[in-house]
Amino acid sequence: MTSSAIFLILVLLSLVSFAMTRQKALTRAGGDPAKLHSLPRHYGYFAATCVLLPSFFAFGIWLIFGKSIIEGLIVSGLPDRLFEVGTDQATLVLNRIRLVVENASSPETDPDILAAAQKFNDLYIRGIWAAFALSVSFGLVGFYLASNRTQPDFRARNKFERIMLIALALSSVIAIATTLGIVASLLFESLRFFHEVPVTEFVFGLHWSPQTALRADQVASSGAFGAVPLFAGTLLISFIAMLVAGPIGLLAAIYLTQYANTKMRKIAKPMLEVLAGVPTVVYGFFAALTVAPFFRDLGITLGLDIASESALAAGIVMGIMIIPFVSSLSDDAITAVPKSLKDGSLALGATPSETITQVVLPAALPGIVGAFLLAVSRAVGETMIVVMAAGMQPKLTANPFEAVTTVTVQIVALLTGDQEFDSAKTLSAFALGLALFVSTMALNVIALKIVRKYREVYD
Repeated sequence: MTSSAIFLILVLLSLVSFAMTRQKALTRAGGDPAKLHSLPRHYGYFAATCVLLPSFFAFGIWLIFGKSIIEGLIVSGLPDRLFEVGTDQATLVLNRIRLVVENASSPETDPDILAAAQKFNDLYIRGIWAAFALSVSFGLVGFYLASNRTQPDFRARNKFERIMLIALALSSVIAIATTLGIVASLLFESLRFFHEVPVTEFVFGLHWSPQTALRADQVASSGAFGAVPLFAGTLLISFIAMLVAGPIGLLAAIYLTQYANTKMRKIAKPMLEVLAGVPTVVYGFFAALTVAPFFRDLGITLGLDIASESALAAGIVMGIMIIPFVSSLSDDAITAVPKSLKDGSLALGATPSETITQVVLPAALPGIVGAFLLAVSRAVGETMIVVMAAGMQPKLTANPFEAVTTVTVQIVALLTGDQEFDSAKTLSAFALGLALFVSTMALNVIALKIVRKYREVYD
């Protein structure tokens, strides 16, 4: 039995409990809903909640801890020869077992590993059936308790709303805890990195080469971790992208909200927003196979040296990708401006263009700033387009015709494959992530101050 099947069964169980409890409430009231304290559906909601919450909790515990517990049992039963000094360690042994479990045609020949993989399969099947039985049992107990409380005077709506309030509060706590956990993990691993590499070298260094040489006599045997080229490449590509997306997106929003008729708006707005649904890998192919060669050939014609992979190609395609973010959010901000402001300006003799530039846009400025911020964040976090169109060379340059790389691309490169988190090379990815987080947060704080300043004027 798969996890998806268990999930569907639990959902069906909750739907059945909803229908049965709702009907039972009507029956207890003699078929007259007016005799019930709450609407019949609230009794069903309460029962469905009593089924879903405990059953999902039990199944969630299995999903989180079940596989780790089984792997611990498997490792504890393996012979000591697999863990001798100089041979496989526990992580590598587990990887070999997982490879056999996931791939039946694995070339593994060690009988102990093969036996452990078979035992893993057996324990996993037993465990998932046990989790299924436990989840259904919890759900049935919840249904039984809810059914017994189904009386005409039972405050089902109040109980259901209280449960939902607790669930919303827990969701908020989980969201906050997740954020704190992300920050803590970045900070902890970054501190480990800065114990090996000075902060000044990372922040002010002009050369990025995290690869560690195999011999001590090789150049840069300890690696170079100056992140300035990465930040410069990120800013360069993001700047080019915003030069494309900012004006086009804002002008498109102005046209669609102030000048276009209803028919034109119904056609143009969905077509513009289709760009947001295109996968980034498609944009990457477009940049690598069409845009980058076009600029290279154009450079040859004009006598310019434009690389096959350049910041210009990546920035322009990235700008096309984030046009819908600027356009849609700016559209919403402009539409939210009270019509009385526009009508008052026109009544005083201002032209439509003067009304837009001097009344509508200033009043919508907080939303427009938010749209630009979201677009900047989207540009900073993009990876696929940069890999395919700008390359992975950490070069410190302001020339958009050259190949550069970004922070996110290097994070992916550093964490690709089987990595041990005990070297400066791998830990540098967390330092890059922390720097990106801090810079984005600073950008948001500055933007909030700008928004607050103008909002005080137009509120």
